[in-house]
Amino acid sequence: MVLEKTHKVTLINDDVNSYEFVMACLIRYCEHDVIQAEQCAFITDKVGRCDVKLGAIDTMYTLQQNLEDLGLKAELNVYESNLY
Repeated sequence: MVLEKTHKVTLINDDVNSYEFVMACLIRYCEHDVIQAEQCAFITDKVGRCDVKLGAIDTMYTLQQNLEDLGLKAELNVYESNLY
């Protein structure tokens, strides 16, 4: 079975939520480990955005909605791989 990675969820910096809260959300909802969650939180803070998860449209839509329900800013976009 091939997993569809057609969409991505991008976390947007909001200057409101703490690193710890963002990391906890990424661990819980994106299934990140502590290091990955910390790196994504850091990138989001410094760059302004970070792709946090790739997957099928229905799964990514649910994830985006969950993150927004928690007060985080998240976008759902089409994932375009540069690998051929």
